[in-house]
Amino acid sequence: MLTIRLARTGAKKKGSFRIVVAERERARDGRFVEILGHFNPRRNPPEWVVKRERVEYWLGRGARPSETVLSFLKRKTPPQS
Repeated sequence: MLTIRLARTGAKKKGSFRIVVAERERARDGRFVEILGHFNPRRNPPEWVVKRERVEYWLGRGARPSETVLSFLKRKTPPQS
């Protein structure tokens, strides 16, 4: 089963995240199918970019978003830290 979730990137204690489509069984930072956007909480305000048309495509194919990604998608504006 496919899931839409965050994958961590960046240096130690300076992380940023990609929003990716991956197999549910894969490791958090393992192989993924497609990058759908990114989230950088270290910026002020946090930088948040999502390709909504691709998210809709994968949701239509049965991918399930993680709780965090689902809360991001429900917001009209980028999340605040």
